[in-house]
Amino acid sequence: MAAERLTLMNEEMRLRDGLMARDAPPAAAVDGQSARATQAPPRDAVYAALDLGTNNCRLLVATPTPDGFRVIDSFSRIIRLGEGVSVTGRISEAAIGRAIAALSICRDKIESRRATRLRLIATEACRAAVNANDFLARVRSETGIVLEIIDRETEASLAMTGCSPLLDPAGRGAILFDIGGGSSELVRVSRDPARPEASPRIAAWMSIPLGVVTLAEKFGGRDVTQAVYDAMVADVATHVAPFAADHGGDLGGLHLLGTSGTVTTLAGVYLSLIRYDRRRIDGIWMSNAELTATIAKLMAMDYQIRAANQCIGIERADLVLAGCAILDAIRNAFPLPRLRVADRGLREGMLVGMMRQDGVLSS
Repeated sequence: MAAERLTLMNEEMRLRDGLMARDAPPAAAVDGQSARATQAPPRDAVYAALDLGTNNCRLLVATPTPDGFRVIDSFSRIIRLGEGVSVTGRISEAAIGRAIAALSICRDKIESRRATRLRLIATEACRAAVNANDFLARVRSETGIVLEIIDRETEASLAMTGCSPLLDPAGRGAILFDIGGGSSELVRVSRDPARPEASPRIAAWMSIPLGVVTLAEKFGGRDVTQAVYDAMVADVATHVAPFAADHGGDLGGLHLLGTSGTVTTLAGVYLSLIRYDRRRIDGIWMSNAELTATIAKLMAMDYQIRAANQCIGIERADLVLAGCAILDAIRNAFPLPRLRVADRGLREGMLVGMMRQDGVLSS
C-alpha cells in the first residue's frame, strides 16, 4: 500500500504539470521538472531530494527557512548499485536488492514526513546499464518511487548549486569536482568578487566515465601498490587533460572545491577523528601539503587498517584509494594551493532548486 500511495502521488504531480507523455514507458525517466508545482506551496511545505548514485543512496527531507532550509530527516547507505556494470553492462540482482531495500526506507521517510515536493534522481549506473528501464520499473512496482535519470550536465549543475555557499567570497571562483561511483564531474565556477550578490556561474564543465567503483574494478582497490596507484592517476589524467588544456589557465584567485566521499573521508583521516562528524568536515580547508600527507598516510595502510578506520570503514576500504587517484589527477591538472571540502552536493542542489522555483527561497 505504501508503494501504491507514493506512486499515485508521483503520478498526480506529473499529470498536474502536464509532463507525463502518453507514449512513455511506465518507469521512464522524467524530464527534470517533475517536482514543479502549479502554484507556490506554503512556507511550511516539506521537500524531499533523493540521489541514487552508483555507490550511495542518499535522501534529504527539509523545510524552507528565510535564508535556506532546515533538514528534518535524512538517510545515507552505500549500496554499490553500479558494482560490475563496467564489466557486464548490467545492474546485478544483488545490487537491485540492496537498492530496493534502501529505497523502501527512503519511501517510508518521505511518507512519514508528509513531503509533497519531490525530486528523485538516479545517475551514472542507470545511465550506463542496459537493464536500467527494467530496474526503474521494478523500483516503481516495489517501492512506489519513480526515478528520474539525469544527464551529466544536470548532475554538474546540481553539484554547483549545492556547493556554491562554500565558494571563497573573496575569490574568483573554483574548480569544483564531484567524484562519484561511476563518473566524476568537473566544473569551472566563476564569480565576481566585486559583486558578492551576483550568483556564481558555470564557465565550463566536463564529465569523465570514471568513478571510485569503476576505477577500483579496473585496477583493484584492496591491495594498491604505488605502481598501481600511479597507473590509476595516469588513466584519469588522460580524461582530464583536454578540459585542463582548455580551461586550466588563469587560476589566480581560484581554489579546489570537492564534494564526494573521497574528500570527506580524507578530511576525517586528516583530523584523526574517532568517528565521522559532518559538523567538523563540511567547509574545512586543506592545503596541498595536507592533502599529500593524508593520501600518503592512506597509502601506507593495508586494507584491514583502512577498513578498521571509523572514517573509512569496510564499505569504503577498497574504494578510497581509487578516489584519491582521481583527486590527484585533478590536483595535477589544476595546481591550486588549497581545497575546500563539501559534505553536500546533489541533494542540496535539488532542494535549493525546488525552493527557488517555488519562490520560497531567493536566488
